[in-house]
Amino acid sequence: MSARVPPHHDPSCWGCGDSPDGLHLPHPPHEGVEEYEAYLHFDERHQAAPGLVHGGLVAAALDEACGLLATWYRFPTVTARIFVRYRRPVHINTELLVEAELTGERGRRLRVAAQLGDGNEVLAEARAAFLHVPLEHFLATPEGKAAAEAWARRLDRS
Repeated sequence: MSARVPPHHDPSCWGCGDSPDGLHLPHPPHEGVEEYEAYLHFDERHQAAPGLVHGGLVAAALDEACGLLATWYRFPTVTARIFVRYRRPVHINTELLVEAELTGERGRRLRVAAQLGDGNEVLAEARAAFLHVPLEHFLATPEGKAAAEAWARRLDRS
């Protein structure tokens, strides 16, 4: 029998979960991956200036791609720091590719680089640091406790 572990991300996560207004980025294919890529697009709900994506949402997409990679590389992790460089405006209703790569690790700290592009050029880049944290970090909130209890009930039924 294989080990059963909780999901790496909450189903309601804005970046990779079922949130109706979320990005719905796919999860990495397996644990231990060192590279990640996914296609996404923003629409009118995500714009700032007419036709352009809000910069905070660009940063959030880069953070989510980095975070998915870090969390599937070493479960669980949290963002410690992220630097975003905006190179060009990001247009809504455009197919975009977000890519992330593990660039180093030391102790509990993972370093990840990412970029968001439209196929022709890089529109934004990020450098991020993530910290591996104990799972209890997420269980300290009422929502975390409820998620853990729901997961335990699912395990008891299987």
